[in-house]
Amino acid sequence: MRFETEPNLTESLKEEIVDLWLQVTNAGGAVGFVAPVTRDDVAAVAAPALARIASGEDQILLGYDEDGQLVAMLIFVYGFKLTAHWRTVKRVMVHPQTQGRGYGLLLMREAEDVARSMGWEGLFLTVRGGLGLERFYAALGYKEVGRLPGALRLAPGDDRDEILMWLPLS
Repeated sequence: MRFETEPNLTESLKEEIVDLWLQVTNAGGAVGFVAPVTRDDVAAVAAPALARIASGEDQILLGYDEDGQLVAMLIFVYGFKLTAHWRTVKRVMVHPQTQGRGYGLLLMREAEDVARSMGWEGLFLTVRGGLGLERFYAALGYKEVGRLPGALRLAPGDDRDEILMWLPLS
């Protein structure tokens, strides 16, 4: 897998990112939506996220397969001055057709390497309860540091915990 951290955010690349996000969501991925969603739904959320990346406020990590196809990504989100020594990791996704190849593990290990090279002292992320995602991140060294019971309402009667996880890097 080849990674890129400072891509030229061309319109074509933005479309690839939206396509990946759309496919991950509609395959059941927990990346800010509940399936089914439309391209317009995703594009509306992706636009401000990509603008923050283009401005240099946030950073993106893209993963490409051996054929040069975008198959994985995540975003490092800057909070504010008092949290400048760590980042929040958002929108972690791997293309549904490449699941089971270890790309998620490779993506997260690369994220850790990037974070260390940037001098960040920790990575924070949240996961949607009920999917077992916290076990994946725990195996990578993330610790559960909090839980917001029922904070995510996927549908009437389907409230999920939001699980807060932290990876110290120093």
